[in-house]
Parts: sequence; C-alpha cells; structure tokens
Amino acid sequence: MTLRPYQLQGVEHILAHPRSACWAYMGAGKSLITLTALDALYLAGELDGPTLIVAPKRVCESVWGAEAMKWGLDDLAPSLVLGTPKQRARALHKKAKVFCVNFENLPWLVGHLRTWPFACVVVDESSRLRGYRTRQGAKQAHALGRVVFSSERHIQLSGTPAPNGLDGLWGQAWFLDQGERLGKTYTAFLNRWFKQVSINGGQWTRIEPMPHAADEIQSRLADLCLSIDPREYFGVEEPIRVPLYVDLPPEAQRIYQKLEREFFAEIAGNGVEAANAAVKSAKCLQVASGAVIHDSDSGAWSAVHDAKLDALESLVEELVGAPLLVSYYYKSDLARLKQRFPKAEEISEGAIGKWNRGEVQMLLAHPQSAGHGLNLQDGGCHLVRFSDTWNLEHHDQILERIGPTRQAQSGHPRPVFDYTILARGTLDEVVAERHLTKRSVQECLLQAMRR
Repeated sequence: MTLRPYQLQGVEHILAHPRSACWAYMGAGKSLITLTALDALYLAGELDGPTLIVAPKRVCESVWGAEAMKWGLDDLAPSLVLGTPKQRARALHKKAKVFCVNFENLPWLVGHLRTWPFACVVVDESSRLRGYRTRQGAKQAHALGRVVFSSERHIQLSGTPAPNGLDGLWGQAWFLDQGERLGKTYTAFLNRWFKQVSINGGQWTRIEPMPHAADEIQSRLADLCLSIDPREYFGVEEPIRVPLYVDLPPEAQRIYQKLEREFFAEIAGNGVEAANAAVKSAKCLQVASGAVIHDSDSGAWSAVHDAKLDALESLVEELVGAPLLVSYYYKSDLARLKQRFPKAEEISEGAIGKWNRGEVQMLLAHPQSAGHGLNLQDGGCHLVRFSDTWNLEHHDQILERIGPTRQAQSGHPRPVFDYTILARGTLDEVVAERHLTKRSVQECLLQAMRR
C-alpha cells in the first residue's frame, strides 16, 4: 500500500493532532487516511480503547469494512452497530477495535452505554454536526456532544464542511475545541463575524459574513483542520471520477444471478425473460439499478431494491446543497428517483434555465435528452450516474454538459466530479470498465468471464 502525497499529509495531520479535521473531496481517500492513522496509533500503543466511527447508514454498511479489507487492515474492519436494538447490543459486545454506528442511532448508543468506552471517535461527513448548539440544536449532534470529550481522540472527515456558508462551521468546530477558537456559543460566533441584512424591503433578514470573516475563521481553524484542494493535485483539466459502490440485498442478488444464469427470473409475481444475450445484459443492468421492466409494451416494471437510491441520498447529504446532475437510463429509474426526491426536476427548457440560475438542486437527465449542445455548466459541477449502458457516446456526452472545458470557458475554474453508483459484482462494473478503457463490449465481457 503506497499513499499518495496528500494522503500521507492527512495521516501525519491526524497523528499530530488528537482532535483534528480532514476536509477533502469524496474519492480522495479519507477512509484510507483514517484507517492508516488508526493502525499507526494502535501499533504505537497510543490508543488504549476501541474506536467509534459515526457515518451515514449506507457508508457504515458498504464503505468502512470494504476499505479495511481492501488495504489489508482486516483487524480494523468494524463491528456494525445497526439494525434492531438487540442486534446493536450484540454488535457492541463483539471483540473489535472499531465499531460503526449510523447518525440516527447515536442517541440510542449514548443512552445505552453506562460508561463511554471509545478512545477515538471518527465522524464521517462531519457537516452533519453543523446544527449543534450548546443548549439545543440537532438531536444526534447533541447526543454526541455529551460524550465526545470523554474520548482521547476525535477525527472529523468531510468533503464539504460549509457548502451553504461559513456559519455551518461553528457546530463542527465545537467538537474539536469546545468553542475555544470560534466562540463558546453560536450566538457569540454570529455576533463576532456576521451581520444581519434586510431582504425585500425589510420583510425578512438573513445573516451574511463580514468582509474579514473568512480569513479570520480559516486562520483560527488552520492548526486543527487540514483542507485538501483537489486542484492542487489533479488540476481541473480532467474530471475527478469517483465510484460509489453498493451491495445488492440478498434477494436482489439471487434474482440477478438467476437471470444471468438462466435468462429468466420471477420478480413480484412477474416473469422476466431474456430472449438473447443482449436482452439479458439490459435486464441485468436494470436489476443492478433497482427495478426491471417486465412488459416492454406497456413499460410496466417491478422494484427490486433501493440500494442505489440510498447511495444517492447519502451523496446528497454529504454535498449538503451542492447541485447534482443525475443521469439515468430507464423509465423505472426516473419514476423511482422522482418518488425519493420529489423536488428533483426533469430536464426541460424551463428547468435548464432554473438549473443555470442555481434554483434547482437536482436535475434528472437521460443522456439522449441532454446530449450535444446543451450548456449546463453554470448550474453545477457534480454529475451522478445512477444507471448506465454500453453506449460510449451517451456516457461521454452527458459529462460534457458540465465538463471541464465548458467550466473553464464560462469562467468557473473548479473541478468537475463524475460519480458513478455501481452495484458490486454486477455488469455495472464491466460497463464502467468499458467506458474507462474504451475497449469493446465483447472484450470487456470476455475479460469479466475470466475473473
């Protein structure tokens, strides 16, 4: 395992600061940085108790354990404190160095434990702590606030610590120093660095940072918070590609394997049959996405799983308000996306204008309807591929709508993020390889069969 220079910098930062934050974009390797630092701390005897990782449920289930195994840090694979209260209690009694709990179960965990056993607390997606207040505020953050300073070490990870403004930093900073740098209370923080501005003739007000706020706040946090700017390491000429892996639930995995093996499967009482290899490929990709069209004439479909929807929801939460262009291929995907994200808008002439004015957080687009000629770069720089097919032109064209060249031409010197949600162990991975290597479909399939 060889760390990249910025990853090594992250490890050194965590080791040098008992309470620290690492701010780096998704895909930069924050989990590897943290696991490497934890491994070093345990080997050196500087941690004498278990570590608790607090993360979104999907991240608990599919990221931390997989990352530990991937990098040969098997003893740091976490015991997952998820499920029913009995299942959580059993997970806590396992002999493990690392435990992982989702944010929603934090209040239960704090109330369940008579004494706080964790020597280190890692908060993955620390922007979830932004709502903390000393006397009120977000329930989950408040529960953690009661015990977090009983731990010797505290590590915060985030790609977007303050996407909606500097005022979101106070809650996170409090968990690092109990208000030493930014003020003991949120009110004191606001009074020092923000002002109220009247809007619409005084009908309401909003807070805005004073001119000196950004430099002073950043200066005060600089010793504890390491910020990794992807432009310093990757530039902005190429998109930053981030795969987001999900695991199919057992029943969905059974359906996928049966369809792949026998060209037929029954889903919710409806038979799904693949007449040939090409149809089977499409049906397998549909299962990987979460729903299968079982009647091509009417377009009727049956849901199989929500793993990709959960992953997208987790990404939305991590980016905290950053606009997302979501690419999908199947009508069933569109219906399920609109049901899960009712404020999302389908691409249309009116929606494009709203997107480019910053009025749409999620824009849903089929690659064929958002192909050549459309300019979407003013609205954002994050593309999420919810589902994909073998079509290389469609794959490239949807990215080009917000791509690096268009960003630069429009005066936006910012990196473009290309997220792909992939169902592990399915044709999703083969399609992704096809697009990355530009190899033929047949070559990719033959290679996959040899694994």
